[in-house]
Amino acid sequence: MDYQLEKDNDGKPYLKVALTDYALMANSLLNKGMAFTKEERETFGLMGLLPPHVSDIATQRERSYLAVKSKPNNLEKYIYLRDLQDSNETLFYNLVNHHIEELLPIVYTPTVGLGCQRFSHVYRRPRGVFIAYPNRHDMDKILANPRFDKVKAIVVSDGERILGLGDQGAGGMGIPIGKLALYTSCGGIHPASTLPVLLDTGTNNADLRHDPLYIGWRHERVRGEDYDKFIDEFVTAVKKRFPHVLLQWEDFAQINANPILERYRDQICTFNDDIQGTAAVAAGTLFAAIHVTGMNLRDQRIVVAGAGSAGCGISKLIMHAMMDAGLSREEAKNRFFLIDRPGLLLDNMPDLLPFQKPFAQSRDMISQWQLDNSNQITLKDVVKNVHPTLLIGVSGQPGIFTEEIVRDMAAHVERPIIFPLSNPTSRCEAAPVDLLRWTNDKAVIGTGSPFEAVLKSGKPFRVDQTNNCYIFPGMGLGIIAVKARRITEAMFMAAAKALADTSPSKANAEANLLAPLSEIRQVSLQVATAVAKEAISSGLAAFPDNVDLKEHIQNYMWMPEYLPYRK
Repeated sequence: MDYQLEKDNDGKPYLKVALTDYALMANSLLNKGMAFTKEERETFGLMGLLPPHVSDIATQRERSYLAVKSKPNNLEKYIYLRDLQDSNETLFYNLVNHHIEELLPIVYTPTVGLGCQRFSHVYRRPRGVFIAYPNRHDMDKILANPRFDKVKAIVVSDGERILGLGDQGAGGMGIPIGKLALYTSCGGIHPASTLPVLLDTGTNNADLRHDPLYIGWRHERVRGEDYDKFIDEFVTAVKKRFPHVLLQWEDFAQINANPILERYRDQICTFNDDIQGTAAVAAGTLFAAIHVTGMNLRDQRIVVAGAGSAGCGISKLIMHAMMDAGLSREEAKNRFFLIDRPGLLLDNMPDLLPFQKPFAQSRDMISQWQLDNSNQITLKDVVKNVHPTLLIGVSGQPGIFTEEIVRDMAAHVERPIIFPLSNPTSRCEAAPVDLLRWTNDKAVIGTGSPFEAVLKSGKPFRVDQTNNCYIFPGMGLGIIAVKARRITEAMFMAAAKALADTSPSKANAEANLLAPLSEIRQVSLQVATAVAKEAISSGLAAFPDNVDLKEHIQNYMWMPEYLPYRK
């Protein structure tokens, strides 16, 4: 083992380190750069290998921030930050945490999408694990590497549905790397506890397969039984190597995402962030929006553009919240109208997927609607006939929330709630500045991607980014801190309610729905505590009664500061 956390006689932490010389500086988890003290340089054979000045992390952070600012575009900034992460992780996270509102859109959405598209062209150093289909029989050997001994959280993707950008093959590794950076930055989970994984089952993106610089397996995607067996072999290998790990599925295609979740949710501590994390952040933001609109949850009329995994996941969680508020299942169902490529989901459609069927409306319900074309009921038709109070976009179709549709909605609702959640920014259903203009500043807005502040009632107003980073880092923190054995829908409901409890709008109806990203660690702590309590009360985790749970979780959160080293 390269290092071990210890405490001295006064109870102060330090690291006992086995590496020396360039091997120490090449270890991204241990490297301090010019912040190695004079004593550490002598002890670990670093004399003369570094400039004579001994720096501190604040000075290093300033130097790194100036370097980021000097880059000509966001992709170059992304590349610089990835290089910094691969060379000095403590400095990387210290920098991100100090400038989180500015740098989170670089480390993750929307810039990570471009990073995935350009992954093979900007590839520098290895991070995480690539398990290609031809190497499927070596999974145990690959995961056995002792550098993974501390792993507690895995984010895995097969790169087939990266944000709204489609199949990015091995370039999809940018997503697990980015997600786990948020686990650490927003949730305080130690980077040594995280492992990004890319399951390379080929790509149907012909441009990638023909690109001479492409780093992945140059083969069309494996499908059907072979794919399912490959996934099963992966889960089996993970359970064997990491019996208590948190496994998060990320950016799998719709045909695979739900079946994988259903197959393994009771076998391992696992969740799908696109389905469940998106649902929780949307529900939590809706609960916060109710502070602004004053309309009860049970009275909401909800239209969802995009009836894939995310749209149905959001609807499922909000439906359960409505039932908790007193509606029957049928009453709650009748308040949801989901639109996909064929139009409004109806119960007589032949090709509905299992997770779509609970939200398909009956033909009888819409028999009196005024329609432009009865063969396909469009978003425009639905808004005109339903008069929704909440409009959610997870379609990946830019501009689908048109001025006509939004004005129609606002004509029948005093404070329309509109969540264009598709990522990256280029796929967003509508821009916040337009939504406010079309509703005379009445719209209550949450977006999936970051946007610049807007003018609302003549004053600058921060656009709420309804991003999963408000949920999954806290979820992971709470689950890991109490060693929960499984993840339930009740935990996501607890997370959504905890998020709403942190809303500035709870105290001031004119304030934002979500706390600023500068307070994301406090939000994650609240979410983690709520999730941990639910895990304990449901019998999925054990925790001593005489220990303060919130304090225990807070002490678990890693701070990116240098510790003293001893040989």
